[in-house]
Amino acid sequence: MTQNSNYATLAEQIKTWGQELGFAHIGISPATNASHAQHLHNWLAKDYHGDMSYMAEREELRATPDQLLPGTIRVISARLDYLPDSEDCDTILNAPQKAYISRYALGRDYHKLIRKRLSRLAEKISGIAGGSHRAFVDSAPVLERGFAEQAGLGWIGKNTMLINSKAGSWFFLGEIYTDIPLPIDPPQETGHCGSCRACLDDCPTGAIVAPYQVDARRCISYLTIELKSSIPEELRPLMGNRVFGCDDCQLVCPWNKFAQTTQETDFSPRHQLDNSDLITLFLWTENEFLDNTAGSPIRRIGYQRWLRNLAVGIGNGPASKNAIDALSTQYAKADDIAREHIDWALTKLKNTNTENLA
Repeated sequence: MTQNSNYATLAEQIKTWGQELGFAHIGISPATNASHAQHLHNWLAKDYHGDMSYMAEREELRATPDQLLPGTIRVISARLDYLPDSEDCDTILNAPQKAYISRYALGRDYHKLIRKRLSRLAEKISGIAGGSHRAFVDSAPVLERGFAEQAGLGWIGKNTMLINSKAGSWFFLGEIYTDIPLPIDPPQETGHCGSCRACLDDCPTGAIVAPYQVDARRCISYLTIELKSSIPEELRPLMGNRVFGCDDCQLVCPWNKFAQTTQETDFSPRHQLDNSDLITLFLWTENEFLDNTAGSPIRRIGYQRWLRNLAVGIGNGPASKNAIDALSTQYAKADDIAREHIDWALTKLKNTNTENLA
């Protein structure tokens, strides 16, 4: 058996092991990504990254994988579906007293779960073929969608999400860098978005400024998760009841009719976060927030940004005495930034409708 046939057999074993570990798709690509690196460079030059300074600071590392693992020549990309069996998204989005939380964040944090499985996969590879391997799940500067596109896991759509023709876009990605010359997989054909503009036209804040270009500074996911300062006042009314992330560009994507509910119980909704009232979540104490978000990606924003985001949601909701009382009750617990948003919500509710305040 030749060396090449050995590597081909190993590649098939890797895909089988990946399925056994729960991954829906494994693909292998070269560790070169010039076109995607250039796209990132152009995106940064337009300041579309906002306050995410780490994106610019680590640009070179994203473009040169062997700086993260010397000798890297292949990237193994893995897909894990996450769409939970949860309350219907449109039902929550159309109920202004409810809190909409991005579907990926309703259950446990995916980082540890995927990293653990990728590490096990890397160990299996090492046990058979030796070599050097390193697993990543948002833990280092990796052009993950670019590598996944090259590996045949899908194509990058106009909303900049990776879309798979048989599974839509409700999935996480993880990678293993390796120095083993595995045979590469062919990419899917690109351009499957055609003339569709659903994601551009339905983005609540107009963050998809052109096909394949997202201005993070307008994106609700950025505003509610990454942004540490005040949310621009002109964007607050456009956020509706979206308090942690946003799924609108996926909800309207025609390809997501093929998405399947995840089999991972860790991604199931916890603490009724798929169907909770804004006021209920806003009245959590800090200890309740910490207890109820333990092991959740929501915890990363901290209690004060949680209050900030929920205040905007309440301000965009129906005016009522309960809403006014809740905002006033939490005022003393809020920091300066959260208080600014509470003040904004109080003013908006009182100016919008006073008939329910008696």
